[in-house]
Amino acid sequence: MKRYTGDELEQIDLIIDAIYQGYKTDRGGIADPLVKLLGVSRQGGFRYRGTYDRPTLLVLTSNLAEPDWPDELDPTTGRFVYYGDNRHPGRLLHDTPRFGNLILKHLFDLVHTNRRSEVPPILIFTSESPGRSFRFRGLAVPGHPAMPPTEDLVAIWKTTAGHRFQNYRAVFTILDAAVISRQWVHKMGNGLQDILEAPITWQVWTKSGLAKPLEAPRSQLVRSQKEQSPANDEDWSLVDTIKDRFRDNAFAFEVCAGEITKLLLGDEVRLDLTRPWRDGGRDGIGIHRLGRGLASIGVVFALEAKCYGRRTSVGVTDVSRLISRIKHREFGVLVTTSFVHHQAYKEVVDDGHPVIFVTAIDIVGLLRNAGYGTPSLVNAWLDGLSLLANSA
Repeated sequence: MKRYTGDELEQIDLIIDAIYQGYKTDRGGIADPLVKLLGVSRQGGFRYRGTYDRPTLLVLTSNLAEPDWPDELDPTTGRFVYYGDNRHPGRLLHDTPRFGNLILKHLFDLVHTNRRSEVPPILIFTSESPGRSFRFRGLAVPGHPAMPPTEDLVAIWKTTAGHRFQNYRAVFTILDAAVISRQWVHKMGNGLQDILEAPITWQVWTKSGLAKPLEAPRSQLVRSQKEQSPANDEDWSLVDTIKDRFRDNAFAFEVCAGEITKLLLGDEVRLDLTRPWRDGGRDGIGIHRLGRGLASIGVVFALEAKCYGRRTSVGVTDVSRLISRIKHREFGVLVTTSFVHHQAYKEVVDDGHPVIFVTAIDIVGLLRNAGYGTPSLVNAWLDGLSLLANSA
């Protein structure tokens, strides 16, 4: 991985996935590379040039590791989800020290009122090791082609220690541009509009609103056990809460797996769980609606649910059972609190079976995005599912 540091930071362009590394100062400290690279401030997730109400350049930084505020970069679709800076109770939505949420509101207002030419370049960086190093993720614009304007900036509620407050969830598109000219970036940062030196995808978006995402399909489609599993005990605690609840009740776990599937596929899902003595090899049958209104179709899928411990894999037999029940033009969803064995995963990928594997790490991401970021919140969610299931 290419790294740049020191005096190079005053000369190099912005290159996708290059790392811009902190460097030693005369006083023995480590300098923030974004100061020399872009002329922005030393701290904060939001860094800008100009003023907060009229920024000429905006830098968004994230460590992609805040459990309560799960910023997310999806390299396969070019979608970047970023949470605002009102992350603790006690302040109103827009009353933040670095004006981050006001900046987000301003950006999306410009887009929603067709004033795209006033949107500054938005540069996305994520933290890297060693300390004070950042990876450049790309040039971004507000919104995403797969999301309606009513959903690209949403104020969401959170609860901490019994106190409720709001924060923004913003969705951006990383544009298809491999190199961003530092000359253009600094001109824009100085308030000098220069559309001709801008990347072509930026020019197209500014004129037409069409955003071409930087899409990078995975070259390795078979995830390892490590890639399917949470990396820390805090994340595992969410999965263990589910596993412990349904340790001796596999059918009740199917209800939970069905709700996890809805979190994955979205609201346009209707799911019927089959009874354990008449399931025909499937734990549930669902319909996922594609399209909108009358211009839509329903695609049938089969659900398989496996409530296993973290060291017990879903094997070939389990996966083959699901595949054998998938009919023509249907797909399958397998939800497990553990992971899928390498051989079973590889056979599905190699043979092109239409099966979605939702493993422990995926469950964590879905729960956190839905606002269930602690075991107590997960338990409350499960209690609600139980009440609904019993009343049906």
